[in-house]
Amino acid sequence: MSAPRKPSPARKPSPWPRRIAIAGVALALVITGVYFWRQRGNDEAASAWRTAKVDRGDIRVTISATGALDATSKVDVGSQISGQVIEVLADYNDHVSKGQVIARIDPSTYETQIAQGSAQINAARAGLATAQAAVRNAEADYNRKAELAQQQLIARGDLDLARAARDQARAQVASAQAQITQQTASTQTTRLNLQRTVIRSPVDGVVLSRTVEPGQTVAASLQAPVLFQIAEDLSQMEILLAVDEADIGQVKPGLDVSFTVDAFPDRNFRGKVKQVRLAATNTSNVITYPVVVSVDNSDQSLLPGMTANAEIEVSHRDNVLRVGNAALRYKPDDDGTDANAQQQAGARGNFAGEFERIARTMKLNPGQQSAFDEALDAIRQRAAARMAQPAATQGPGTTLFGRGPGGGNNQRGNSGNAGAMRQRMAERFNQQFAAFKATLDEKQKMQWDREIAALLSSRRAPLYKLVGGKPQAVTVRVGASDGSYTEVSGDIREGDEVIVGSGRGAQ
Repeated sequence: MSAPRKPSPARKPSPWPRRIAIAGVALALVITGVYFWRQRGNDEAASAWRTAKVDRGDIRVTISATGALDATSKVDVGSQISGQVIEVLADYNDHVSKGQVIARIDPSTYETQIAQGSAQINAARAGLATAQAAVRNAEADYNRKAELAQQQLIARGDLDLARAARDQARAQVASAQAQITQQTASTQTTRLNLQRTVIRSPVDGVVLSRTVEPGQTVAASLQAPVLFQIAEDLSQMEILLAVDEADIGQVKPGLDVSFTVDAFPDRNFRGKVKQVRLAATNTSNVITYPVVVSVDNSDQSLLPGMTANAEIEVSHRDNVLRVGNAALRYKPDDDGTDANAQQQAGARGNFAGEFERIARTMKLNPGQQSAFDEALDAIRQRAAARMAQPAATQGPGTTLFGRGPGGGNNQRGNSGNAGAMRQRMAERFNQQFAAFKATLDEKQKMQWDREIAALLSSRRAPLYKLVGGKPQAVTVRVGASDGSYTEVSGDIREGDEVIVGSGRGAQ
């Protein structure tokens, strides 16, 4: 029998798997640390600026003004005669029709004057009859004496006396007739005054005010006292706005107006500019001009005298590229040479995108579009050739069309010559697009010229985009602004992030 075998000792596990696991964990920790360190660096770089995105939207430019609502046509009804009011037949807010009796003045004084005038007419007629009888007698006496004088039976002096008596009698007849005419006219005037004791409405309308009571005496000595004020039609009203002289140049008849009144704070009413009056008002050295706004008040909700807080819409831009005004106000603290160079490079941008935008709004037919594309391609080819030249030969301020309004070294000189530069650029545009303009109709030509003039007169401003975590300066053309957003165009696209402020100061 063999002896039992001695068991072999247990084999120790290898240390390499454990070491590999530890190294893997360490490597993972290092990678995680590097990742978080870089992420922190990116977050710190991003937090150095506050940004906003360029978007598209509507911009509505308005002018604010305050005025009072009033009836379009108001009539002051007064009295042409003096006397005591014995009856008032209309009150506030009453609807009256043309010719309706609204008040009466005591007619007794004029009735008495008419009776007196009639008596004087009768007396004058009696005097006329007496004068006519005297005329007949004087003529008969003159005829008899004329026959006797021919027979030389009476003296010539007696015939002359008879002729004078006849002429005097005829004059008495004429005087009596004149008295009758005078008394008749006086009585007619009294009859007219008697008719005026009845006050009638001259128009169809609503009584706005009444300043007379029964028993009150009115005196119409120098001017007619106003007894009633009647609004002819309250379905059409108007607002008299006071617009500041700095804004009056933008106000034209036909502009839309929106306004609110305190009586209906949740309602927004509409109107249109009807008239811009030239009579300026000076109040404490503040010059304002009256602007009349017509308002439809078919529902009769608006009342005369209400205060209207109005906004005149002078411009409305739909679906335009816009940025917040804070982006245009932002200026970096360390605006170095690189940023300035980039800004000047942006100023040397071209108008090609603007021309394309204008062409899209004109609804061109295929022939017109082809002529436009040919002109724009020729411009781009000349631009490419010009940009290929050395920078030293181009000079500062060189644009797609040569030296633009931003070129030059003397800022004061450029400011003084800005008008001349715009004129030269306008002439160059007309030459370059002459073939294209020949294909347009009159309405399209007017629109093209208007858009080009607006493009040349537009202001330019620096803007800072955030590209790769760093600010990049660009120069954009600035358009309409509503106080919160401003229309921009140029080297900027929808969705770009623009810097609106520094994040460091917020920490």
